Amino acid sequence: MSEIKKGGDFGLGEENTAFAKYFIGKSYLNPLTDPNKTSLFIANVTFEPACRNNWHIHKAKSGGGQILICVDGEGWYQEEGKDAVSLKPGMVITIPANVKHWHGAKKDSWFSHLAIEVPGEETSNEWCEPVTDEEYNKL
Repeated sequence: MSEIKKGGDFGLGEENTAFAKYFIGKSYLNPLTDPNKTSLFIANVTFEPACRNNWHIHKAKSGGGQILICVDGEGWYQEEGKDAVSLKPGMVITIPANVKHWHGAKKDSWFSHLAIEVPGEETSNEWCEPVTDEEYNKL
């Protein structure tokens, strides 16, 4: 994938240094909406090959959760206790609030998805343990 194409049509954005401690590998963030102007936050998140985020939970008293719209490359999504799902452009993953999960790129592919934070009551994000190399390499 050429440098211009990384990030797909929504653009690569900047290296995601603010959340780097919750990722294995480098990720990039390109905000598409301004949280000061709308209650719906959407960002294009791009993962370098083999990059993945830690297990995490989008908590909410009601509503909440996250929607991923896959836009470029290939990746993985996994909920705790379930098999990993192979992700390709055009796929949509709806993550209910309070479900522990992770997502990221396949070993040999860049991967981008739009991340949509679903509005809800008393929402927060809990970052958990990393996805180990052993877990990841089984995929």
